[in-house]
Amino acid sequence: MKNLVILFFCCISISVFGQTETDKKAVLQALKKQRSDWNSGNIEAYMQGYLKSDSLLFVGKSGPTYGWQKTLDNYKKGYPDKNAMGFLTFGIKKVEFLNKDIAFVLGSWHLKREKDEPKGYFTLLLRKIGGVWKVIVDHSS
Repeated sequence: MKNLVILFFCCISISVFGQTETDKKAVLQALKKQRSDWNSGNIEAYMQGYLKSDSLLFVGKSGPTYGWQKTLDNYKKGYPDKNAMGFLTFGIKKVEFLNKDIAFVLGSWHLKREKDEPKGYFTLLLRKIGGVWKVIVDHSS
């Protein structure tokens, strides 16, 4: 009986681990695509990584912003051209799954531009919707 219990928990652990690893790779791939879109100067493509909804929450130095369109407008205002956008890199510190459809990501960001190199940290909540991971909350500093 003891061996059956151990075997049962091992099977559950392997199953959860396998799904989590697959989802972790998908989350990291979504962030990699966003970074690539940013570095090509395409804010609209970058924004496809966010949930296109009025419920999207972005928190930055100016406080909270609600909505996909408002977030896009703010990005365009703050980064009007490719030079302002610079070259973006991420340092992913942690990817944790709060449940099967919600992921928490902690990371750092760094922009290399001609005249400066701003950097900071971010926390993200992503939701798996229709098999695709989308950012639903972004807190960047």
